[in-house]
Amino acid sequence: MSTVATASRVRRTGPVLAVVALIAFVTTLDNTIIAAAAPSIGRELGLSLATLQWISIAYILPYAGLLLTAGALLDRFGRRRLLLAGCALFAAGAVLGGVARSAELLLIARVAQGVAAAFLVPGTLSLVRTALPADRRAVAVTIWTAALATALALGPWLGGALAQYLHWSWIFLSNLPFVAAAAIVLASRTPPEETRHGARVRLLGAVLVTLSLVLLMASVLTSAGTAIALALGAAGALGLVASALVERRADTPLIPARLLGSRGFAGANALVLLWGLGISGVVFFTPLVHQEFLGASPAAAGVPLVLVAAAVIGTTPFVPAVTRALGPHRTVFLGLAVLAAGLVALAIANDQHAVGPRVPGLLLAGAGSAFTTPITTYALELVDAEDAGIASGVLAASRELASAFGVAFIGLVLTLVQQDLVLSGVDRGPALAAGYTAGLVVAAALQAVGAVLALVVLRPPGTRQS
Repeated sequence: MSTVATASRVRRTGPVLAVVALIAFVTTLDNTIIAAAAPSIGRELGLSLATLQWISIAYILPYAGLLLTAGALLDRFGRRRLLLAGCALFAAGAVLGGVARSAELLLIARVAQGVAAAFLVPGTLSLVRTALPADRRAVAVTIWTAALATALALGPWLGGALAQYLHWSWIFLSNLPFVAAAAIVLASRTPPEETRHGARVRLLGAVLVTLSLVLLMASVLTSAGTAIALALGAAGALGLVASALVERRADTPLIPARLLGSRGFAGANALVLLWGLGISGVVFFTPLVHQEFLGASPAAAGVPLVLVAAAVIGTTPFVPAVTRALGPHRTVFLGLAVLAAGLVALAIANDQHAVGPRVPGLLLAGAGSAFTTPITTYALELVDAEDAGIASGVLAASRELASAFGVAFIGLVLTLVQQDLVLSGVDRGPALAAGYTAGLVVAAALQAVGAVLALVVLRPPGTRQS
């Protein structure tokens, strides 16, 4: 290939690759950066633990709830147009979060960024398919994965460092350079698309599901009493039933019936849910425990979670070979079992006032999580090519929802144990640590259940039962 041709190729593909890297990094960072900064936010604004949980969940729920509808909207109005709108909304949420000094404004900011992410992520990934030649798509996916891994590793430490050395508002304001760069590249280097009037857009199902999930989450996190919690939970459950009825009667449901009827696909989503319920809450509460119980600084409190990310990144290259040797069912069994062992190790070490004894458990948790990646590959191999996009969206939404409910569920266990101990005269720090230990044990039990389930639902056809 001539030098001129190579330069022209770089000019065509370079902007798309830049957008891929920037969007992958900033949307993942916004999900991970909050954990280590949350205690600083709570202390300054006088927020309860439940409110801090909402600040994390408020990003995840609209992100997950709108993922499936976002694809239709992107097809209808054009990727470039909605990606630019998503950048503007994400930036607006970042500015609002940076200047907010109340829980209400912080929650609005997080919701805005979650809605924006629901369009930015699938929109950017679709650019890989539509705006790049076939031989450059693998490079784009590699860049996307590298950006995700970098944000995963940096997020917990960066959130604590910004809160300690600048101010927690910078966890939001630090988004702006990345979003601005992505918007500039999109506006100047990608061509506009025509509006497709024939593409169907169905928002009712997605909005109803999202509102129902918010009600269910509120039932878990409310401190207003059992009666109100039950009422919120019942309303959320009814909303999900109503959304299912709406989808059943629709000509083109958000999730085709053939996917819902697939035992393997449903089982894979159940595994994603169990994994998220177990690990996400632990990740969210670890920096809080390190600050409140161990007395660590905000920056130091997030460093141990970098070990989890490093273990995920370091173990991932070995996953394909292990999967080929053991099969997806045994590989995921191994991953969830190792993750459960790591959580148990953390629980055993949790009464010690040092980070060192926690390191083996954190590394095991990261390594185990890496070996759960065949869940997604197996699930996508079960569906037809025409359903690959919607199946990917369902799995992504399941992963995000599991993260949200993991923060809420493990938080509920932690809070109940902590409150009981505080009422009996135990100091707040040790009571928080004891609640965290209980959360670790529950999370480990969920991973054990998932490990056994993996042997059943991920077993390839024709393979003997393990």
